[in-house]
Order: sequence, then structure tokens, then C-alpha cells
Amino acid sequence: MKKLNFKNIGFTLLAVLVLIQFIPTAKNNGEAFGENDIAHVVTVPADVQEILKESCNDCHSNHTDYPWYSKVQPVGFWLNDHVNEGKHELNFSEFATYKKKRQLHKLDEVVEMIDEHEMPLSSYTLIHKNAVLSSEQQYSLVNWAKQAKVLLQDSTAQQSHL
Repeated sequence: MKKLNFKNIGFTLLAVLVLIQFIPTAKNNGEAFGENDIAHVVTVPADVQEILKESCNDCHSNHTDYPWYSKVQPVGFWLNDHVNEGKHELNFSEFATYKKKRQLHKLDEVVEMIDEHEMPLSSYTLIHKNAVLSSEQQYSLVNWAKQAKVLLQDSTAQQSHL
């Protein structure tokens, strides 16, 4: 049985860490508020827009404000995966492209995630203290999402009667 050489293992790990710094990662630097933004589907009051910008859009829009440590791998890989997963679940920048049924479902999920304190993620708010939602902000988001859903349902019903 060969004895492990911790010095060689350490050098190998260090070399791998240095080498992965040169692997480029795609950045989420698109338009946060483009032509397919949720504001083109439902009214988004200024206070709600500010909450979304501060607490949601880094992971749920086409634009992320990256912290300095996103340039350090493997952290950058993890952040990009996290952003891509968040955008896959709900992308406020592409909301207008969703079918009406999905839009309604996503508004339900906004309410559910806020009510159950699942969003924003604690791993995000641990570093981004300004993204922590106050009770008032939670109330505003939940009420907005519920009202938006009702208005969206009403507009869908009116269109089907035409």
C-alpha cells in the first residue's frame, strides 16, 4: 500500500484551482427591463419594481449585478448555475413570452415563495443584506402578485368573450 503524499495532492489541487481561473463563464448581462418584461403584461408599481430589482432580479431577470468574487472559480461556476436555474424557474425579463396559464402559475408561485419565506434564498441574503425582505415588502409583493393575477385572469376572460 502506497502512502499518500499530501504535498503532491496539495500542489495538484492548487494547479487545478489556478487552471480553472482561465475557463470563461457566460455572464447574465442582458436587459433587465426589455420588451418582454413583466411590466408589459401587468402593472408593476414603482415600489414593487424596486423590491424586484433589489431582491429578485439578480437571479430572475436577464441582468445580474455580479459581485467581485464571481470572477473567482469555482464560485463563478456556482453563481452562474444558480442564476440559470433561477431564470429557468421565473424570468421577469421574459414574462411576456410565457403562455397565460404559465404566467398565472408563476404569480401563484411568487405568493407561495414569499409566504413560505423561501425567496429570496438565505444563501443570497447572507451576503446581500439589502435583499432581505421586510414584512412590509413581503406584504407588498404578495398583494401585487395576487392583484396582478386577478387582472390577468380578467383580461384573459374578456379576450375570450370577444
